Amino acid sequence: MRKLLMMVAVLACVLLVACAKPLPPDKSAYAGYWRAHDMTLLITVGGNVEYTRREDGKRTSINAPLQKFEGDNFVVGVGPMKTIFTVSTPPYQDQGAWHMTVDGVNLTRDQ
Repeated sequence: MRKLLMMVAVLACVLLVACAKPLPPDKSAYAGYWRAHDMTLLITVGGNVEYTRREDGKRTSINAPLQKFEGDNFVVGVGPMKTIFTVSTPPYQDQGAWHMTVDGVNLTRDQ
């Protein structure tokens, strides 16, 4: 039984990665590890997204493929289960540091 559960978990991970769409060239600045005090966001060039946010004593996490961009915003999820990340300030560089505002949180990209 345990071996079967491990196989199912591995298969699920492979399917999630297979659903990811690579970042379009015009959105390559989104790639990287972004963080703020209460939020982290990892966007890979291959199109995978890992998100964690702590707010009002609650923790929200998402680990899913990027489905598409809608303007500056991006959609993450599998099939009909999706989350839209609202980007009010797309990635920009200021004094050597990269910044972006997602869901009202000002993020800085680690170098």
